[in-house]
Amino acid sequence: MSDYLKRILTARVYDVAIESPLSVATNLSARIGNTVLFKREDMQPVFSFKLRGAYNKMAHLTPEQLKRGVIAASAGNHAQGVALSAHRLGCRATIVMPTTTPQVKIDAVRHFGQQAVEIVLFGDSYSDAYQHALALGQEQGLTFVHPFDDPDVIAGQGTIAMEILRQHQGPIRAIFCAIGGGGLVAGVAAYVKALRPEIKVIGVQTTDSCAMQQSLAAGRRVQLADVGLFSDGTAVKLVGEETFRLCQQYVDEVISVDTDAVCAAIKDVFQDTRSILEPAGALAVAGAKFYAKREKLRGETLIPVACGANMNFDRLRFVAERAEIGEKREAILAVTIPETPGSFRQFCTLIGSRNITEFNYRYGDPAAAHVFVGVQVKDPAETAELVAALEKNRLRTLDLTDNEMAKLHLRHLVGGHAAGVSDEILFRFEFPERPGALMNFLNRMNHNWNISLFHYRNHGADYGRVLVGMQVPHHDKDALRAFLDGLGYPYWDESENPAYRLFLG
Repeated sequence: MSDYLKRILTARVYDVAIESPLSVATNLSARIGNTVLFKREDMQPVFSFKLRGAYNKMAHLTPEQLKRGVIAASAGNHAQGVALSAHRLGCRATIVMPTTTPQVKIDAVRHFGQQAVEIVLFGDSYSDAYQHALALGQEQGLTFVHPFDDPDVIAGQGTIAMEILRQHQGPIRAIFCAIGGGGLVAGVAAYVKALRPEIKVIGVQTTDSCAMQQSLAAGRRVQLADVGLFSDGTAVKLVGEETFRLCQQYVDEVISVDTDAVCAAIKDVFQDTRSILEPAGALAVAGAKFYAKREKLRGETLIPVACGANMNFDRLRFVAERAEIGEKREAILAVTIPETPGSFRQFCTLIGSRNITEFNYRYGDPAAAHVFVGVQVKDPAETAELVAALEKNRLRTLDLTDNEMAKLHLRHLVGGHAAGVSDEILFRFEFPERPGALMNFLNRMNHNWNISLFHYRNHGADYGRVLVGMQVPHHDKDALRAFLDGLGYPYWDESENPAYRLFLG
């Protein structure tokens, strides 16, 4: 321990890294009844803590090693840290990245490294890139800068703990760190346990990439056959030898959380800071919430390390969709209702004032209609109450909130051609996004017209985009026009839309 304490205290990170702030998460703290402080490593020049370890490793190389150059394998934050470090130290760096690496990450490495970096694209995965980097390094006499399993890298990451203990003098119940290969948590734990052993250091992994958790349970390093890629920054199949040794000695516990919990944590951080963390960056926040709930904590101080913000923009749609489910504030239900006029109105009455987040329905059976609906709830208990109320009124209900296929795919696939639907017309509406808008629509609609298609998703705007199919006999066209004009909602007739004709009509 004394060796790592000395390494951390003498680490050379501040030539490139900042002392990141420790900021109070006001909203999250109030909600979970504990003081949550974010250690804002997402504010580093490369938007990640990885810069610390990479620079500390390279700053300790001999002049001869620096002259020959370094090599690293990474598709993300470590690559950017090595690139910036090489630029600052005037050292040549080769970064091997998989051919599947998004262009935005390749451009970021070039930006930080400027003229100091050569990028080599090789293989389909990190493992391919890693093996190629080792071979190239040996062939060209380059020093390999490991992303986590190196004492100087671990010590560089450990400076985060040094800052936390200096920035917060009061009691701390636990510090939470995301774990991929283990460099961050190993460095933090080595420092904390040397000076404040009463503080718990807790690692956090995703349930589908929990190599460290399984290794600690087995007492040996366990290699995973596959890892989940949502939290790509922690998708490591085999943890480091040195990081495993340090975690065995100093880490109190490793917990795992699922994808939905990570999405909810990203939203929590955004609401408190207006910053968007990448999944790996929000892992520690998800772990802190899980731990506080499990231990029934009140009035304690919890410090998750917000370790990265290199988010792929295209992933935000998925995050927004799953965040409410991760917080258990959205229920996903499949409800079977009679295919008769008025039954849809009865269903909506039972939903009551709850906010509907999504509604999918397509006529498919003359006797019964199957509705896919998302509803905002306070907690799982309210979901159970709603299901019971629907069942009591003879509306068969299936709770799909934890059904991965339904959440990922089914919600986008509900629909198709409907056989035997006569006189169907299709309208696109913009409903005001307020309670009662849907009931106003249903109450004004002629009770003899059957709704044959209904699709709605909450997009977070002040109006809702709704697609409605109605069976309206030709002789009711004047009544339809009066209904549409009296409704007061903007609408568009889509009955001749070729996409409707091809896929739904």
